[in-house]
Amino acid sequence: MGLGFNGRERAMRFIADFHIHSKYSRATSREMDVELLARWAKKKGIGLLGTGDFTHPTYFAELKSKLEPAEPGLFRLVRGEEGIRYLLTTEVSNIYPQGDRIRRIHTLIFSPSFEVAERINSKLSHYGKLSSDGRPIFGFTAKELVQMVLDISEDCLLVPAHAWTPWFSIFGAHSGFDSIEECFGEMTPHIRAIETGLSSDPEMNWRLSALDEITLISNSDAHSPNRLGREANVFECELNYWEIVGAIRGKDRRRILFTIEFFPEEGKYHFDGHRACGVILSPKETIKNQYLCPKCGKKLTVGVMHRVEKLADRPEGFVPKQAIPSIHLIPLEEIIAEALEVGVETKSVETEYDRLVEKGGSEFRILLEASPEELGSFVPPKILEGIIRMRQGKVSIVPGHDGVYGKITLFPEKKRESERKEQLKLF
Repeated sequence: MGLGFNGRERAMRFIADFHIHSKYSRATSREMDVELLARWAKKKGIGLLGTGDFTHPTYFAELKSKLEPAEPGLFRLVRGEEGIRYLLTTEVSNIYPQGDRIRRIHTLIFSPSFEVAERINSKLSHYGKLSSDGRPIFGFTAKELVQMVLDISEDCLLVPAHAWTPWFSIFGAHSGFDSIEECFGEMTPHIRAIETGLSSDPEMNWRLSALDEITLISNSDAHSPNRLGREANVFECELNYWEIVGAIRGKDRRRILFTIEFFPEEGKYHFDGHRACGVILSPKETIKNQYLCPKCGKKLTVGVMHRVEKLADRPEGFVPKQAIPSIHLIPLEEIIAEALEVGVETKSVETEYDRLVEKGGSEFRILLEASPEELGSFVPPKILEGIIRMRQGKVSIVPGHDGVYGKITLFPEKKRESERKEQLKLF
């Protein structure tokens, strides 16, 4: 499902991941450069990548030297992997007081050209040190950010990032708002999309009628190359910036076919909890415990599911008429690791992953498109069983909480057998 590029502008199907980071952001891999990202995008089956971090001066200079114009508003490598396209993106953090607390809002910015991006960088450089981090921090409001960027170019798109994360998002329990209007005021009409983030999915967001006209996009927020595409967007449209941004602004279901999602329970902030005590609670349990950890009495970190429950005006399972569908996937590396009963980062998983992707064309083709019969010709039986179980939604989940990723299990019977053997060792 990667780019079928033939040198002419026409409608085509492709997968896009707009929110990533470079090696110049904190807590990111040193391998996050455009050449290696392109190689991983090809493995994954991603046709269009956001550059991330165009506000960082060193990375911006690298982007200008390594990328050249391709289709309108998009770029390709001067030298390197063919077929992968780039769209200029960055993420900005605004931390400021409003009302009775400090707000921490992260926003994605899409730029149609290096010239526009350079003007944005020049303007932002008056308010903070852009070289300090790939995701710069500013003390003015998110509303002022929208005004500032759109004054430079109305072709830019601004999207609240990982909209439900407790600490740094528009709806975050600890530093956000209860509505888009409360955050962006008179600039609200310019907010046409939000990023659902790893700990929420479209189905959770559909419970808020206030988001019915808002496009829900999904991206990886990758800090290392192998994390690309853990969430993404599937388009069918002409390959150019204005088509893509127009589809997002207009919530065009003809051009945005579906989003690719994490199982949201796997996100680090899905349920409420207290990491230090190993406590995981549902929203009802948190309310029962008066928002305090039942072990130590300290405040719990309220997760995404709790915030959705608080703001929702619809029951679980409600589907709006104009909803863009979503598909939940488990990364191929995780399926391989569980089938082989080894860690995800082990050499055996890396070797098998590369072999399967070479045989199957790309990770997304293996996970989404290839028939069981085709997969059976090169995928080992246990890994194939895991892929089929994932497609059928047959997963066992321990929800993530307070910064700890959730655990997705495709073979719970194997885990129970292992636990039984461990218990027998005690006797």
